[in-house]
Parts: sequence; C-alpha cells; structure tokens
Amino acid sequence: MTSHKTAQTMKPATAAKKLGVYLQATPAEFQEGAVSRTELNALQTDPPAWLVELRRTGPHPRPVVAARLGVSIAGLARGGVTEPLTSEQIDALKDEMPEWLRKERETQAEVRKEAARIKERNAERAARTTGQE
Repeated sequence: MTSHKTAQTMKPATAAKKLGVYLQATPAEFQEGAVSRTELNALQTDPPAWLVELRRTGPHPRPVVAARLGVSIAGLARGGVTEPLTSEQIDALKDEMPEWLRKERETQAEVRKEAARIKERNAERAARTTGQE
C-alpha cells in the first residue's frame, strides 16, 4: 500500500495574507484558484512583476498600512482608516501627521517600551530562578 502525497493548498485570501498583499488587488487568476505551498514559496522567492508592483505601490492591507504608519490596526480604526491605502496615501498621511496619527504613534511607542520592560523583567526572573536550582 503506497501513500500518495497531495499538495497542501490554501485559499487565495490566506496566500495573500502570507504575501502581505490586498487580495482584491491581485490578478483574477490568483483570486480564483487555490494556492499550493510550492506556489506560495515560488511567489515569495521569485515574485512576479504584479506582486512586486503591488507590494511597492499598493493598495496595502490594514496590517501593512499600520506597520508603515507605526501604529496598531486598532489605532487605524480609531483614526478612521478602514480602507486599504496606497503607498502614496500612506506617505501623504505621514507628511500631514494628523493629530490621531501622532497620538497613535505615541501610544504604540509606549506599548513597545512596556513590552520590552516586561520581557527584561521576565528574563531577570528566569535567570534568578535558574541560578537558585
């Protein structure tokens, strides 16, 4: 009895998320078919022109927009940004620096600082615990 290996596939939405692109901006053939793990790896290692262009100019999904603006996804929503943005729109927001964006960046900086403090504290505790054994 031999076992046949079937290619592991994923929905286009999952593949788009892993590639960091907005699904609705991808070509129709990408949106309509399942993507195998091999195909995804090929797209990541040797991206076609449409993927390079999409990553460069957008429109970008919310996680990418949030990362480029230096805020959280929730911060985007609080700022009223609910739609995908292009790179040009992101740059314009950075240049304008509206009040909500300034506040959200400050909040994000505080969150990162607190996370680093907790990580350091936990590392110190772990070191003390290991040293006592």
